[in-house]
Amino acid sequence: MILYINSCVRENSRTDRLARAVLSKLGRYSELYLPDEGLQPLSEETLEKRTSLLAAGDLNDPMFYYAHQFSNAEKIVVSAPFWDGSFPSLLKVYLENIYAVGIVSTYSEDGTPVGLCKADELIYVTTAGGRYIPDYSYDYISALAKGCFGIKKTELVMAEMLDIEGMDAEKIMAEAMKKYL
Repeated sequence: MILYINSCVRENSRTDRLARAVLSKLGRYSELYLPDEGLQPLSEETLEKRTSLLAAGDLNDPMFYYAHQFSNAEKIVVSAPFWDGSFPSLLKVYLENIYAVGIVSTYSEDGTPVGLCKADELIYVTTAGGRYIPDYSYDYISALAKGCFGIKKTELVMAEMLDIEGMDAEKIMAEAMKKYL
């Protein structure tokens, strides 16, 4: 199963358009539209619940629905517009909610994370109004995927400079989508 994690909140999101071009070449997928999921940052109460469930080995609690979905996906496509030097905070909240030891990762004897996810690839799709800087967006997601989740391959698909005066945003988008459509 291909899992499409969509963190685009705008109705006519350019990032979502680019992601759907990528998805058109991959085949059938299941979409998780994060703005509709009601995800919340972990609180003291939910963190304690998660810790207790994991310690008891109770990995089937509904709290772990998203973690299982992520861990069982064969390929993952993440769409996240480049905002304020990173990605939308909702994507970070999602990552916080899926990071369950015993489902998406475990630890070796020396404390190194060992990934448990089935996905062979994570494709990160983004667009930027100006110059794209991957440091706190793609690079972060790629490091998590490879270093913690066990996803060996990551790919960045992006279109940048879309809001710069004199640039043709639609031409830039068409060039970015060309290899997928």
